[in-house]
Amino acid sequence: RAALDRATVLLSVTKGGKRVDNMWGSGGGQQSVKHLVKEIDMLLKEYLLSGDVLEAERCLQELEVPHFHHELVYEAVVMVLESTGDKTFKMILDLLKSLWRSSVITMDQMKRGYERVYREIPDINLDVPHSYSVLERFVEECFQAGIISKPLRDLCPSR
Repeated sequence: RAALDRATVLLSVTKGGKRVDNMWGSGGGQQSVKHLVKEIDMLLKEYLLSGDVLEAERCLQELEVPHFHHELVYEAVVMVLESTGDKTFKMILDLLKSLWRSSVITMDQMKRGYERVYREIPDINLDVPHSYSVLERFVEECFQAGIISKPLRDLCPSR
């Protein structure tokens, strides 16, 4: 009874429910898609500033949504397509390589992320005219690094 009374008090405190949810572990799959997309976007931007692969990996695992890792793959590849210069290209390649090798991102999640980019490349190309050629180059580099399979590489759309 005392534990229930204490929990009631904690949950009634302003923002206490959110804090208790996070403490007691109703995060992960309980978070909204919108929130997760925002977290992944921030994670990638922080990684591009710091270059700390291990920190990016830790942050991704803390989100506790392995079924949503395709979103990181998708957002990362889109960042490459939208970037200018080779710095982002190389950094994202290194990040995906590391997440693949450590098995944080599974083959299925990698495939789903790339397939989303492939489906949306016509729309992306409207905003970023050189995106097809950058995508082809990035996909080839990922294949050479062993991140993606030959069938997935061969699905890459070209102009």
